[in-house]
Amino acid sequence: MRSVFTKRVVCCLSLAGALVLSTICRGEQQVIPVWPGAAPGSETWTQKEETTTLPPLAAGGPLIRNVTQPTLTIFLPDPSLANGTAVIVCPGGGFHFLSWASEGTEVAKWLSAHGIAAFVLKYRLVDTGPTADDFRKAVWALFGPPGSGGRPAGSGGLPESMRKILPLAVADGRQAMKVVRQRASQWGIAPDRIGIMGFSAGGMVTMGVVMEHDADSRPDFAGPLYGAGLAEGSATPPEATPLFILCASDDPIAATGSVATYTKWKAAGAPVELHMYSKGGHGFGMNKQGLPTDHWIERFGDWLEAQGFMKPKH
Repeated sequence: MRSVFTKRVVCCLSLAGALVLSTICRGEQQVIPVWPGAAPGSETWTQKEETTTLPPLAAGGPLIRNVTQPTLTIFLPDPSLANGTAVIVCPGGGFHFLSWASEGTEVAKWLSAHGIAAFVLKYRLVDTGPTADDFRKAVWALFGPPGSGGRPAGSGGLPESMRKILPLAVADGRQAMKVVRQRASQWGIAPDRIGIMGFSAGGMVTMGVVMEHDADSRPDFAGPLYGAGLAEGSATPPEATPLFILCASDDPIAATGSVATYTKWKAAGAPVELHMYSKGGHGFGMNKQGLPTDHWIERFGDWLEAQGFMKPKH
């Protein structure tokens, strides 16, 4: 009898442990691949993905580099708050890294707390070498050393490494749109309320998807933040995606392009809203600077509300 009792206790404890583990897993953010296999165009890449830091970038928060396998990290809202809207969030980092917290997970947490399903996209990046020193040298070669204020737009155009990676990163953005739309019912999402937003290089990914897509990957709305610039000669696409453009006037990289994109959308009669803060620089994300830019995400929420995307879809 003692043996039978012991076995029952062990069985019950095992079941309880499994239930606890299941609860923990549900509380964690699920990560899913963007592509069903190796991402097209980078099948032979061997660089190792790494999470690191490099102050003062992203205020010293986590940076992800050497991405070869794109993923989506999922932040679903509480079912009692869910409104059926979804946003794919594309962090920035000059295609050399991803500002994972300030332009990714912190944004996603705000969105999910307001009823929006958020998916943080880890898209493919430039190979920045195997060591921390290689990474530092690659980043400072791109942005300039700390305190330099960054490299202004138009200073020689995009480096060759960024020109090569851009189409792959945009392809990841389009595929991410398809994945979320295909699995919308699984996550309680309305397939006609799926948008994409991005910061800096992530804003370029966002605009790449806006400018070139098929029916399955077309965003229902988009938010390029300090990254709205278009290639010279680009025309506003037919049935242009509604845009929320935001930047700081003292941003040496993205201010001019943000205004130019707004002007094109406005001239075409396409839905667009522009916010240009007097101060804020480039790459502020969710970091607090004691400036009006600290509240940019509330303005994005206001815009979503005005577009009808914050109200539950019946």
